[in-house]
Amino acid sequence: MHNRLPEPSADERAHSDRLLAQLREHIAAHGPMPFAQYMERCLYAPGLGYYSAGATKFGEAGDFITAPELGELFARCVVHAVRGTLAQLGEAAEFLELGAGSGAFAEAALRAMHEADTLPRRYAILEPSADLRERQRSRLTATLPPDVAARVHWLDRPPTDPWRGVLFANEVIDALPATRFAIRAGEVREECVGLGENGRLVREDRPADAALVTAVRQLESELGAPFEDGYRSELLPQLAAWLQAIAGTLEAGLMLFVDYGYTRREFYLPERRDGTLMAHYRHRSHADPLYLPGLNDLTASVDFSALAKAGVRAGFALASYLPQSAFLLGAGLPQAFEAAYANAPDEAARYRLAQQVKRLTLPEQMGERFQAMLFARGLDPLPLPADLTDGDHAARL
Repeated sequence: MHNRLPEPSADERAHSDRLLAQLREHIAAHGPMPFAQYMERCLYAPGLGYYSAGATKFGEAGDFITAPELGELFARCVVHAVRGTLAQLGEAAEFLELGAGSGAFAEAALRAMHEADTLPRRYAILEPSADLRERQRSRLTATLPPDVAARVHWLDRPPTDPWRGVLFANEVIDALPATRFAIRAGEVREECVGLGENGRLVREDRPADAALVTAVRQLESELGAPFEDGYRSELLPQLAAWLQAIAGTLEAGLMLFVDYGYTRREFYLPERRDGTLMAHYRHRSHADPLYLPGLNDLTASVDFSALAKAGVRAGFALASYLPQSAFLLGAGLPQAFEAAYANAPDEAARYRLAQQVKRLTLPEQMGERFQAMLFARGLDPLPLPADLTDGDHAARL
């Protein structure tokens, strides 16, 4: 499998080796590491994790392309969907983006808000990576009018004071450290990372603690059948606590999550026997999370049924759940495309716009693989475009 992947440079391999040495040292001292802890270190270890180091991650020069990297249409649709909320909340309204990546979404969204006269009092970005913060700051300062860029603030932690507005997260939940479980002889096991011959990282199953056993048995109960022997998948036991931590102080407003994933019954299909865990390296996906730690983005698909429950548990109402294609069409994509097409400088730009729409909406691209979930609290009436509520697929959850 690895011979199909691009070779890392000497500097990249040395970077990975430094993280690998830390992982080996920890495992040698404390025993096999639960996979969730391994994933957390691979993604977020200071200076060495995938999102904490300085390599380019987004766009053609990185490892993957997110919807905002394709162009401005995605961000303009999000702004169209939430501008009624920003208007209803008035001067107190804020906008909080979780994990702003390259800053492409923030740039396009702020430009669209400025044009629509719905700029929030503050555009906050919760970004754990110091390197990405600086890239975002440089981009927004260089591309936005000074008075618009001045509304952007970076946060070290979720807001602790009550606030009102919109919380937005695109491809964030898939990067939360996932707990991996397996069924062996009818027993629940937890996937861990240990050391094999010559210090090689190996995946091994260890006895699960009571909390994980309970969580897996609860899944089986909800699905109406036990998992077959050898079945392996993921769950996020921390999801409800995480959501409460990031949004507990949102008094009134919307939360919008866009990510790839499934409803619970789709997530845990019998034929999906090895879960949804994937590694992404230079626009190639592979299934070995132990390869070149620190250089790969590790992700697991989102169980949107679990997200819906976590949002309700945090005190929000589920406002709508629908595929990305339906969300974008209901949030003004045709109108945004028409306006951009009319203003395009040449045929090449018009072609890129058409390709952007295809990537965002076609079922075999992002249109069905990605889902959008909206939560609301303290809004009366609910100021969403009618197509977003009329097209709600929550009954599938």
